[in-house]
Amino acid sequence: MAAIANASYVTYELRGSVAHIGLNRPEKRNAISDAFVETIAEVVARAEGEAKAAVIYGHGNHFCAGLDLAEHVQKSAIEGVRGSRRWHEVFAKIEHGMIPYISALHGAVVGGGLELAASTHIRVADRSAFFALPEGQRGIFVGGGGSVRVARLTGTARMMDMMLTGRVLSAEEGERCNLAQYLVDTGSARDKAHELAEAAASNAEISNYAIIHALPRIQDMAKDDGLFVESFISSITATSPEAEERLRAFLEKRVARLKAPGSE
Repeated sequence: MAAIANASYVTYELRGSVAHIGLNRPEKRNAISDAFVETIAEVVARAEGEAKAAVIYGHGNHFCAGLDLAEHVQKSAIEGVRGSRRWHEVFAKIEHGMIPYISALHGAVVGGGLELAASTHIRVADRSAFFALPEGQRGIFVGGGGSVRVARLTGTARMMDMMLTGRVLSAEEGERCNLAQYLVDTGSARDKAHELAEAAASNAEISNYAIIHALPRIQDMAKDDGLFVESFISSITATSPEAEERLRAFLEKRVARLKAPGSE
């Protein structure tokens, strides 16, 4: 296992080819401060250099309860802008990085915590998780990318409801609203996230890069533009030496064929 980075805010552990990034401010429900953001940036850079996939999870009883309001209330307007833009920059390193990120969610996934989770590629929630965007009740607005990422996951109408009314979604409701792609028993989200990260890490790296970078961009394109770009991405990935070996292994029956869920 790799040495732990700045454990006062974020822990770091390498399990095989999967990096585990742990939000480590449990006494504050992992509320995100400026120093917290900088440490996340540090460990994400480290994961990019030595892992093929990563899991982000929270120590203690919660994933992340969002922005550290005690720090935020002291900022001027321009300091708030700078802070928001830094969140955008760091979370973009996750969303648009070199490796897939899977978040393991439990307890509060609130405000900035939901914005962080939305920057990951797959979200696993256990049944203790709950989702909320209470910025309206605090007299503020989302600043960590939620108006883009969360709205794209749930739809603008759902996000508007959460922000205007303070609605809190259960884990089950969060899964139905696409805030999580997996729902697991309480206490098992990190294990499931690791299992998924291992599966992603076993893919060809060029395929993973294409999936996490091309798919979101294609969704923003006109239909014909998206299909045009898809053709190029498909051609580039298929001509890599690793793709050739993997395709030959399948054709020569050196790897198992897919089976229906539950089948022997």
